[in-house]
Amino acid sequence: MSNFLPSKLLSNLKRDFHIDAEEFIQNHLEPAITSIRINPAKDTQQFATCEQVPWCKEGYYLNDRPVFTLDPLFHAGTYYVQEASSMFIAHIIRTLELDHQSTISLDLCAAPGGKSTLLNSTLHPDSLLVANEIIKTRVTTLANNLTKWGNHNVIVTNNDPTSFKRLPGFFDLMLVDAPCSGSGMFRKDPQSVNEWSEAAVNLCSQRQQRILSDSLTTLKTNGILIYSTCSYSIEENEQIVDWLITYHELEPIIIPLDATWGIIETTSPQHHAPCYRFYPNNVKGEGFFVSCFKKRAPQSTFNKRKVKLTNARIDKAILNHWIAPDTELETILFRDETLVIPSQHLVDFQSIQNVLYLKKAGTNMGRLSKKELLPHHELALSNIKSNGIQQIELSLEQALNYLRKIDISLSYSTTGWALAAYKGFALGWMKILPNRMNNYYPKDWRILNL
Repeated sequence: MSNFLPSKLLSNLKRDFHIDAEEFIQNHLEPAITSIRINPAKDTQQFATCEQVPWCKEGYYLNDRPVFTLDPLFHAGTYYVQEASSMFIAHIIRTLELDHQSTISLDLCAAPGGKSTLLNSTLHPDSLLVANEIIKTRVTTLANNLTKWGNHNVIVTNNDPTSFKRLPGFFDLMLVDAPCSGSGMFRKDPQSVNEWSEAAVNLCSQRQQRILSDSLTTLKTNGILIYSTCSYSIEENEQIVDWLITYHELEPIIIPLDATWGIIETTSPQHHAPCYRFYPNNVKGEGFFVSCFKKRAPQSTFNKRKVKLTNARIDKAILNHWIAPDTELETILFRDETLVIPSQHLVDFQSIQNVLYLKKAGTNMGRLSKKELLPHHELALSNIKSNGIQQIELSLEQALNYLRKIDISLSYSTTGWALAAYKGFALGWMKILPNRMNNYYPKDWRILNL
């Protein structure tokens, strides 16, 4: 059998984990499996008959890979295309019952947003999620994907991990899906095989330690750390687990498994901490590694009582037409935009704003002009918008033209702002005038002809 995988990686896996190299190689010659995860707040039931991902009730396997760009429901945020193995994070959250309590959580290396949208759906709805991306060129994609997801209990930041030292003991949960050598994605991205080397693995291991060292003070005592990679190498996985336990007083947590899932439990060489490996020849998914900890080290805590609220707060009555009634939120003015955030997290928002660069916060309602609202695209995709906003149902052809930002021909009897919708789910805004319709779909979001 021909082997296109790095021979050194294979020999290391045989030595450290006794893998069946022939089966492993054969599996990497097969097509990658396509999986999606539905948005519970926008469930269309379109995947209800598909096979479910066993460790994530919102995850489904598809028989083939469609052109997602040509599905308006994808643009409406009704589902996210995510690799099935990484959906195991949902099982961890539910095992630790973090879906039963309000938390403040951080996804430190979050782009493009798969794990952030998963956390946002799985954590308790009263929680606050901060999704951070280190690389500036990737943070817009992260913000856009969370905008599609539609929840207002999210803040997107663009900061180096060291910046989180300014928020000591702030977070209850911290997910670090660390940059890695990427060997677990070889089947999905065969070109990346040529970029793999032992030197790259060692550099990634050093970078992972640096990211963790720079940011762990932001996790409170007894807070939960989830560490993951898409690498097969022990240097980026089990050895990092031992390093965390040795130098950062982290206590490993056992996550229960169903034996039928095919997930391999390993232990770290020094401390014998439980770790979880996903191999494509054992699971329906790609390569993945994850381990979970509770922080035992004493940690000083950020003093929220000293935080002063500096953002102008706006009378919520102005938004009565736009927001669902009885929604517990605060309305603030931020960079000339009207934002809504959960009432219980107003001080948390101000604390984060004081020390970090914010790309997105809550839901952007739009701009106030003469006490009227010019609605923002985030409001169109929001899960808290009012059901009283007029909505115009589009055909598939009309919806795709709308998403291409092409004028579409409509017959209508009313004027004013309206939501362009497909199968009942909003895509964006249109302004209906007496003699025409203006398409307000964001230019940067439009789809190109395929």
